[in-house]
Amino acid sequence: MITHIQGKLVEKNPTDVVIDCNGVGYLLNISLHTYSQIPNQENLKLYSHLIVKEDSHTLYGFSSLAERELFKMLISVNGVGASTARTMLSSLTPEQVREGIAHGDVGLIQSVKGIGAKTAARVILDLKDKILKVFDIDELSNTKSNTSKDEALSALEVLGFARKQAERVVDRIVTQQPEASVETIIKEALKNL
Repeated sequence: MITHIQGKLVEKNPTDVVIDCNGVGYLLNISLHTYSQIPNQENLKLYSHLIVKEDSHTLYGFSSLAERELFKMLISVNGVGASTARTMLSSLTPEQVREGIAHGDVGLIQSVKGIGAKTAARVILDLKDKILKVFDIDELSNTKSNTSKDEALSALEVLGFARKQAERVVDRIVTQQPEASVETIIKEALKNL
């Protein structure tokens, strides 16, 4: 297994890079997140994952070990291939994907192009426990913020706001301020609705 490639950056595109390693050019498929992390300097090191199929050997490159680990978890889910996992890591940051799975946020996972409700639910079902364990996310903070979020959404609905619109605003607030109280979430949401 090729675990990383270090060498001279020859070509950089939003979907792939070419790294020259002692005269051999390696093409690595990358996510937009990794693309944004790559510095514009000659020497580059990317962590990699090799997928071998009957008709191809494809290298995927990642700017961090955490992103590579998340990619490997995603492709272990039935119905999620390498291109879908790469699309997820391009549409959302690895942190957003981890938090979405840990919080059971089907809407967030489903917001990625090509992922339907069933696949999003399967990703969460298959990976939630692994994500909580591997990335050491505290489940208590998840339930606290989910409780606050649910209470705030209920209050906003009572005030006459549409659930979908309120949910988008509240999700943004909870992401920015995970420890926010119900009152804070409601006040912030009212400013943005």
